[in-house]
Amino acid sequence: MTKETDAYQKGATTLRGRHVPSTTTDQRLLDRSQDTDWLHTDPWRVMRIQAEFVEGFGTLAELGRAVSVFGSARLKPGSEFYDKGVELGRLLAEAGFAVITGGGPGAMEAANKGAYEAGGTSVGLGIELPFESGLNAYVDLGVNFRYFFARKTMFVKYAQGYVVLPGGFGTLDELFEAVTLAQTQKVTSFPIVLLGTKFWAPMMSFIHDTLYAEGMVGESDLHRLRVVDEPAEAVRIITSDGETFAATRPE
Repeated sequence: MTKETDAYQKGATTLRGRHVPSTTTDQRLLDRSQDTDWLHTDPWRVMRIQAEFVEGFGTLAELGRAVSVFGSARLKPGSEFYDKGVELGRLLAEAGFAVITGGGPGAMEAANKGAYEAGGTSVGLGIELPFESGLNAYVDLGVNFRYFFARKTMFVKYAQGYVVLPGGFGTLDELFEAVTLAQTQKVTSFPIVLLGTKFWAPMMSFIHDTLYAEGMVGESDLHRLRVVDEPAEAVRIITSDGETFAATRPE
């Protein structure tokens, strides 16, 4: 935060200036170097966590067909994958999907922008972070979360698949959680498409040449990730695989 006008989002609350906290809710939850009195507040945290799930479920329950899109918050407008993110959002909206992102800048903004400008439903699931403030301008249905685990549930529960643009640790976290849920059959027929062959090639080689070669993953796991270069191909895969997913997914 550098200016009084910069907004900091804490759940449903907006803070500026001296009211901006130095730590996040998740950070305080996971901090074990606290006075023992802190333990007596944890039951109240459960109520807050419950409220986040209720808010998310209530907001998104009637969303309809949707796809979650992930990627780096650091992508700049005009860059190759920002532009592909816009195209992806547009094509998904034209195919009848709502587009769900983390609601931030970069790849998230790009996908929201494409969906919004195409007249589709543009969803942003924000998170309290020390270096991001609020939802991007192209979100027309937004929910802000304090806790990552509540937010991550919404990405999976209301999506028929994932499309993942190049990104860093947060993007990889979402990607491998989805792969794990598919591998353990927590979700079935759940297409996961990676956009950008060159970017994802080293990771795919590691999965095949190391994880598979060492017996850490099975042969079927190698086919859980589909890598393409064009947004249109990603949407084609999501559409065809998503029809199977919709028919088999339990309520």
